[in-house]
Amino acid sequence: MAATAESCTGGLIAAALTEIAGSSAVVDRGFVTYSNDAKMQLLKVSEETLAAHGAVSRQTAIEMVEGALTASRADVAVAVTGIAGPGGGSAEKPVGLVHIAAANRNGATLHREMRYGDIGRQAIRLATVLTALEMLIEAAGP
Repeated sequence: MAATAESCTGGLIAAALTEIAGSSAVVDRGFVTYSNDAKMQLLKVSEETLAAHGAVSRQTAIEMVEGALTASRADVAVAVTGIAGPGGGSAEKPVGLVHIAAANRNGATLHREMRYGDIGRQAIRLATVLTALEMLIEAAGP
């Protein structure tokens, strides 16, 4: 079973998974945690992590994926948090920066920092979905 924890993609990963007939046999649930409050309440991302590193960070993505596993029956999960734009970027965290984490119940956790660039909101979100699905497959193993 799989779970998703999404911020900047707003449910697109879960939508891509459930587009496949029979997906109910492998998709447990999806969390759309766009706000910091939602990340803390639903996925147990710590307030300290958000204060120290921000919502768009390696640490937050990892806490999101761990929270998705804890709050679900899934064997594998993926989490994404990033800046899809057009606004919201900074020199340190530009538009197109996305952190993606995937994990399984065997303790394996993957992380990728993607810098897609300011290619447009839709393109950033779709590129994130593709990378997230690749990482979900990788975390699921052979």
